[in-house]
Amino acid sequence: MTASASRLIEPSFWTQTLEDRMSEFAEIRELGAVLPIEVTNALAGDTVETFYALPRFDEVVHVSKHPDQFCSGKGATSVFDLPMEMLEFFGGFINMDNPRHAHQRRIVAHTFTPVELQGVLASVESICTEVIDGFCEQGEADLVEVLSQPFPLLIICDMMGIPRSEFKTVLDATNVILSGGDPEFIGEEGGIEVFLNAGISLATLMGELIEERRANPTDDLTSKLVHNQLPEDLLTPAEITSLFVLLAVAGNDTTRTAISHGVNLLSKNPDQRAIWQADVDGVTQTAVEEIVRVASPVTFMRRTATGDVTLAGEQFHEGDKFVMFYGAANRDPRVFDDPERFDVRRSPNPHVGFGGPGPHFCLGANLARREVAVVFRELFKRLPDLEVTGPAVPLDTAGLPLVGGIKRLPVRFTPTARSGG
Repeated sequence: MTASASRLIEPSFWTQTLEDRMSEFAEIRELGAVLPIEVTNALAGDTVETFYALPRFDEVVHVSKHPDQFCSGKGATSVFDLPMEMLEFFGGFINMDNPRHAHQRRIVAHTFTPVELQGVLASVESICTEVIDGFCEQGEADLVEVLSQPFPLLIICDMMGIPRSEFKTVLDATNVILSGGDPEFIGEEGGIEVFLNAGISLATLMGELIEERRANPTDDLTSKLVHNQLPEDLLTPAEITSLFVLLAVAGNDTTRTAISHGVNLLSKNPDQRAIWQADVDGVTQTAVEEIVRVASPVTFMRRTATGDVTLAGEQFHEGDKFVMFYGAANRDPRVFDDPERFDVRRSPNPHVGFGGPGPHFCLGANLARREVAVVFRELFKRLPDLEVTGPAVPLDTAGLPLVGGIKRLPVRFTPTARSGG
């Protein structure tokens, strides 16, 4: 089959295995640094639009580092232009430019620094123990259902102060939002209203929590945002709600996808698993980075030219759209030696799995690293012989998905007692 950049908008490209997808990405990457793709926008009367795919590392980094030339405010999480209200509700400050982006990011950034995350680490470890306790006696399970899915979302809910009684509401809504149009989550007749209803359910839940914390503050993140001492740093209820949606969606599914792909990668690369298990303390840091590089959970982000720009020696104009494909960039042989090899000791590893360098680098990267590290430490300790027993089932996406998720991953292991048993 002759490589074609138009494959990037076909559902079958994204529903194939990670290995097959990246093999095809390698062919597309060699077609050029900036590849025009025509796509039909059903939201705009089936008009045909053009965007430019960026499958190579250098162009992804360049665009990420120059927000003055390549903005996010026209929409970073969608190839198509969408109403700004929708973009900001579902994507928060990801879909903003400075000064609004810098203002909102600064307010919440302190929560995600390494120093502040020391306080969260105990919660991460206790939740991981709790989640593994829930299935460790079974001997077999769907890893996504019992671990990858609940673990990071429980952490986000606890950070925000969402009661456990509302966890299923949050889980169901985020599954819809990040489904990529998979009928299993949105139904056979699902349309845009299904996504909007999922967003409304999260907004309603968060609105009630904001009012509760306004009257009865605790030490959770919602209380801190509601009762910020500096007037200029107060977020509106709508902005806090949007932040929660961003954390519950982006902060949850990227980690969930990294964990699932990580377990699958170790199963397919037993030599790398043996290296990691033999030296957990020494290898975990580089192994986590390698999982993020190889899995590249976030598939793309978009930028829009703010004026006439030059990229890879070509001229482009104001309004031109550029879509950065992180998975392709993370296997660019111009940057990574033997890029198709999964190497838990890879160093250096300048991947863009958390986004390229610049103001939109993933705010939750430090938390995600901690979460993935804790999960694999606990799996090696408590379920050391865990193995994958069947193919990873990808989301049945309707087009270009924001996250390359796995919705099922069957595993088996020697049953062990709960931590308190």
